[in-house]
Amino acid sequence: MTASLRARTSGAGRPTLRTIQSVDRAAELLRAVSSSRRPRTLAELAAVTGLNRSTAWRLLATLDAHGLVEHDPVSQRYTVGYAIMEIAAAGDHDAIVRRARPAVERLANKTGETASLALAKRFDLVYVDQVEAPQVMAPNWLGRPAPLHATSSGKAFLAWLTREERTALLSSSRLKRYTPTTITRRAELEAELARDRERGYSICVGELEQNLWGVSSAVLDARDRPLAIVSVWGPEHRVGRARLPSIGEAAVLAAQEITRLLSPARGRRRAGV
Repeated sequence: MTASLRARTSGAGRPTLRTIQSVDRAAELLRAVSSSRRPRTLAELAAVTGLNRSTAWRLLATLDAHGLVEHDPVSQRYTVGYAIMEIAAAGDHDAIVRRARPAVERLANKTGETASLALAKRFDLVYVDQVEAPQVMAPNWLGRPAPLHATSSGKAFLAWLTREERTALLSSSRLKRYTPTTITRRAELEAELARDRERGYSICVGELEQNLWGVSSAVLDARDRPLAIVSVWGPEHRVGRARLPSIGEAAVLAAQEITRLLSPARGRRRAGV
């Protein structure tokens, strides 16, 4: 296989940059593996990327050797490899913040409250961006970890994990109580997370700090895995129970917008990838 260069073109037909064909194909395969709701076989991956099987097999074998994909010898299907997790864990969040910022700003202006973006960092959820609406003063949560069971952002994250993952993250059957409204029983938390998945957003009614109420929605990937969490929060007298549904709807729309903003440009993807 030759590492030939090919030019991408702009909308006017002018070349904009030159890429290496084999790297393009490997990237398309990796994207096809990561975006599938279930692990795919070699034949399925070759079909969805438009590659012949021998080329797809060689590229997948190379990606497997570098830990970027993992091949199950029993099912003959491919999943994302451990090296992807290492790269993601080591990566800087600045690029995500830049892409998501317009949606976070619109959410803050629409609700008149503070909007924030949080990302998973190892076993914590950490706030990486925050936008205050005009005339709103709010404490700075940037860089602070969020207790998963006592915040709307944490619950929005937990809601889209598997039960096994939630069990691993919340090791104690009795959860820490921060305020009188903190959920401390696992069964009660599981019931609330089920409701959160149905409506698309999670709420916090003074569960970490009594006067601080919030609403959060998860930014999901193609496999319904949480990539990030977008939140709106403020004091009880401004947020209030009556506003929670409307703020929740706004948070869901912002999360969907961020999902699109974080997706690769559609013009650079083959159909079906």
